[in-house]
Amino acid sequence: VRRMKDSDPSWKPTFIVKPDGGCQGDGIYLIKDPSDIRPTGSIQSRPAVVQEYICKPLLMDKLKFDIRLYVLLKSLEPLEIYIAKDGLSRFCTEPYQEPTLKNLHQVFMHLTNYSLNIHSGNFIHSDSVNTGSKRTFSSILCRLSSRGADVKKLWSDIISLVIKTIIALTPELKVYYQSDIPAGKPGPTCFQILGFDILLMKNLKPVLLEVNANPSMRIEHEQELSPGVFENVPSPVDEEVKVAVIRDTLRLVDPQKKKRKDAHDILPQPSPCVILLCRCPSLEQVLEANEELLDAGPAAPDTAQNAEAALPSLCLKQVFPKYARQFSHLRLVDRVAALFIRFLGVKGTTKLGPTGFRTFIRNCKLSNSNFSMAAVDILYIDITRRWNSMGIDHKESGNPGMCLQAFVEAFFCLAQKKYKSLPLHEQVASLIEFCECHLDALHRNRLLWDCG
Repeated sequence: VRRMKDSDPSWKPTFIVKPDGGCQGDGIYLIKDPSDIRPTGSIQSRPAVVQEYICKPLLMDKLKFDIRLYVLLKSLEPLEIYIAKDGLSRFCTEPYQEPTLKNLHQVFMHLTNYSLNIHSGNFIHSDSVNTGSKRTFSSILCRLSSRGADVKKLWSDIISLVIKTIIALTPELKVYYQSDIPAGKPGPTCFQILGFDILLMKNLKPVLLEVNANPSMRIEHEQELSPGVFENVPSPVDEEVKVAVIRDTLRLVDPQKKKRKDAHDILPQPSPCVILLCRCPSLEQVLEANEELLDAGPAAPDTAQNAEAALPSLCLKQVFPKYARQFSHLRLVDRVAALFIRFLGVKGTTKLGPTGFRTFIRNCKLSNSNFSMAAVDILYIDITRRWNSMGIDHKESGNPGMCLQAFVEAFFCLAQKKYKSLPLHEQVASLIEFCECHLDALHRNRLLWDCG
């Protein structure tokens, strides 16, 4: 950063520092220069992510805001992604000004975290989804549309952002998934609801701020009735968005749904417990509705279908594999991860040992007179040592093997050695096809050998 600033004195960025593993805006602060990073101690003793702060965001009512969109990762293999059609817009509570040394500390101006702004005296709780310090994303889209903005293109850009982000995450997720649930073994039905925090630029370009693996699904907020006395009050905006996300996630991932459908023409099935999480004035009505279904006892086969038909249409829109063809060129690392997993060997591990790496090289016919097995060992040791020294993988910090990121780097090095005249993307793609071809041939030969 200092070198860039020295080469271009007109570049005067602001940075935002976020402590690793933090939540609810705890420990986040802004700086103007790398030397301003706070010394170690308390929350700052943890590693931190430093990002360039976006100084010219889109404003609404002179306030900075961000968007929380909920994304359902329904399946890793095959990859299946859904995006909620509505989300939350969370507003700062002080009029925005571009960061200066005088206002860097004003969190209510710069940080959109709900958990921070809720403590501001300017925070507005509203029963309307169109006003207040927390609104629906759809209400923002309506205002933008009324101004002539291309809302359709904005949604298309957001979908692209989400798919690219998930594609970047899936290789690592697959490695950890196989360590807990090995291939070919029966396992639980797994899914994940992710919270995507997105900021809009003045030109309506969406920028990813962060992805939350455990987003809050609370549909109420605390209200102080008297000093020290608090009460949980329903939040209509949260209820509007989050209830629909949870309801439709359960409808999509229900593992019994297919079984009920297959058995429909064979035997009458008992009525499923349908969680009627439609927008209701109170949670008591939801409970009463579910109790009525439970008390009804066994029902005719079409009762379940009628109950499903009575629910609102899905708020979750499938974006992958629907748009898979547009993003297939970005899934090269997914295929590299498949090679990595194939040679892990030890059940439950997420790191590749030296023997596994050598086996990968031999089976894929990557060693020759110009690249000996001794050079293979040196490559393994150098890259593994560098990645392990970063201390990124806390789960297996005691395991000195090669993590996925290190394997990807080694794979790129091998691709550059083998296909020197090609661009990097084509180098990697060519080496993947080369490895997959040799491994498929090896697999066929083993099958023939087993068959005598």
